[in-house]
Amino acid sequence: MTRHKTRAILGTGALLVTGALALTACGSGFDDGGAGGGDASELTSSEDALTILIGSSGDAETDAVTEAVAAWSEESGIDATVQVANDLPQQLSQGFAAGSPPDLFYLATEALAGYAGNGSLKAYGDLLSNKDDFYPSLVQNFTFEDEFYCAPKDFSTLQLIINQGLWDAAGLTDADIPATWDDLATVAATLTKDGVTGLAFGPEYQRLGAFMAQAGGQLVSDDGTEAVANSPENVEALTYVQEQMAAGNFAYSSDLGAGWGGEAFGKQLSAMTIEGNWIQGAMTNDFPDVDYVVAELPAGPAGQGTMQFTNCWGMAADSPNQQAALDLVEYLTSAEQQLAFSEAFGPMPSAQSAAEQWTADNPDLAAFLAGADYAKGVPTNDGIAAVITDFNAQLEGLKAGDPQQILDTVQENTEAVVG
Repeated sequence: MTRHKTRAILGTGALLVTGALALTACGSGFDDGGAGGGDASELTSSEDALTILIGSSGDAETDAVTEAVAAWSEESGIDATVQVANDLPQQLSQGFAAGSPPDLFYLATEALAGYAGNGSLKAYGDLLSNKDDFYPSLVQNFTFEDEFYCAPKDFSTLQLIINQGLWDAAGLTDADIPATWDDLATVAATLTKDGVTGLAFGPEYQRLGAFMAQAGGQLVSDDGTEAVANSPENVEALTYVQEQMAAGNFAYSSDLGAGWGGEAFGKQLSAMTIEGNWIQGAMTNDFPDVDYVVAELPAGPAGQGTMQFTNCWGMAADSPNQQAALDLVEYLTSAEQQLAFSEAFGPMPSAQSAAEQWTADNPDLAAFLAGADYAKGVPTNDGIAAVITDFNAQLEGLKAGDPQQILDTVQENTEAVVG
């Protein structure tokens, strides 16, 4: 277990946007990168300037994206302007409704199926020269009806965050880092004392879904065609969490008086939490005196599992200069530029070719990137957001509830969306 080195990180870029806006997702189906090949002649081309709409976590992200776009503009000779949205989903929707959408924009997975289904988006993924450099699971997140729509711009996975001071005080060592559910229960029980709960996390599928993945479960089948919410695997996962909550070893952050897992962890109300790499900004800014480490989540009955969250660079079907937009996306998603973004404001590159350098630059966060090999994205069916919202409401009562009954209701709701 490597000690976390405290360093100044200004926000987490699109990962915060992902956490806030895209904890549910859309776009289904995956067939080795989509429909197979493409012809750039199908793109519009003109002398028109490009407009780029982003959601930003702060000045660091805004400045980094603006500077990168300006550098590309100077090199290409094509004018391009970055606009920062106050409410990205609303402003994007308004732009499409008015017939004047931006050429490129941050697009959450939860919005893909709706916009792709009504013809608002250009499916350009197979035209990217670097399409094979993206993690396959991220490509799947942005594939809808067997078409790879847009380049994933960065991503995050969930892993286990451990309070080093409380860990050491409990007599635990690197050898005690949990590798299995039984191990996790043991160390959580050891750490639960003196008003501190062993493990706390948010009361939502976007955290408990990691346990479901470790049990071999999910809400929707990989191909997006079948609801599997009430599977025995998911029941086993929720039952495990429920049992640990009843024992007092696990708790929801809200039950500890915290707004999210990172807050409960930072205030040392819990000794461990389950969060994504956006937690680094919160810890640096709000809890700089808390020493922590990041470890991979333990394996469940089916092996390792976690959840991932991502956004892509959406392209408007009505853009008059799609060829230039494609060139800009390739520039922004190159390994070199993604590493520069990571240095500037913290996101994790979606390009596999950046992995070695990113890990060398961020050794204390390497567990997050390791999760790319076994992470599950949130289902990508149109309408799944409402299903997950209802699921989250039911999960709030998990401690005293019936996991099978909860999941049976989710199954029914999911079938209505998948069907």
